[in-house]
Amino acid sequence: MELLDHGLLDTGDGNRVYWEVVGDPDGKPAVYLHGGPGAGCSVNARKALAGGRYRLVLFDQRGCGRSLPHASDPAVDMSVNTTEHLIADMEKLREHLGVEKWLVFGGSWGTTLGVAYAQRHPERVSEMILIAVTLASARELDWLYKGVSRFFPEAWERFSAHVGNAPDVVRAYADLMEDPDRAVREQAAAEWCRWEDTVLSLENHGKPDVFSSHVGDDVIAMVRIIAHYYANLGFVDDLLRDAGKLAGIPAALIHGRRDLSCPADTAYALARAWPDAELTLVDDAGHKGSPAFVEAVHTAVRRFSP
Repeated sequence: MELLDHGLLDTGDGNRVYWEVVGDPDGKPAVYLHGGPGAGCSVNARKALAGGRYRLVLFDQRGCGRSLPHASDPAVDMSVNTTEHLIADMEKLREHLGVEKWLVFGGSWGTTLGVAYAQRHPERVSEMILIAVTLASARELDWLYKGVSRFFPEAWERFSAHVGNAPDVVRAYADLMEDPDRAVREQAAAEWCRWEDTVLSLENHGKPDVFSSHVGDDVIAMVRIIAHYYANLGFVDDLLRDAGKLAGIPAALIHGRRDLSCPADTAYALARAWPDAELTLVDDAGHKGSPAFVEAVHTAVRRFSP
């Protein structure tokens, strides 16, 4: 999709959020919510709604990507990086761009943020496309950072040992990611990414090692942000309990049945609690998707396109 506009949004508290608009200038407004949290928007994110007539807004959530200041700097204040801040950023950006309502597209953590935003501002959401659904509940996070270790006991032993087998592994990593010594942060980020890749290692599709690349500033920021959020249960309440607030918003939920990081029962429960949501479970897909998964997304994109 063609780049139409871009800029830095001053949030008023020292943060500047990078945003861009791509696609059809006369298309349906939509907003893309990236995963992580802290992964930022890749160039490929511009293609998320390809095949439809959309004016797509993308932004790098606080502390990551091209937003400033960057969370790889240990001096950056993480107390102003919460879901409440991200929701406020979305509203400020929507108003800045003169958008009345937009379709919300989110993947992985982006589904958590998308659902939290839609529950807070349902009148601003026309439709939703949510892929790899997770709601950052204590149950889900306990699975991702402990329960799934039943499949990978040796990898879990290494991941846990790096923080001295602390009872709250996520909190312990979050503490390490605040260390002023860059070497400490780099090592913790590398071990975190090794675990994340291990959980996805049984999938047949997608890049083998999504996270375990060179541990540069972007990876350090991402792990710092993820650990910060998930040590605090995503800074959200029980989003499934409040699913009734989504009534009247049409949605397509697309989830891989083989997703070990975000098991399908959350997507199933959300669809049951949200009559306007239609769930597609893709049998051969995991968290990284598959050709059939991509086609299911394209079907949803075409469905909601004007």
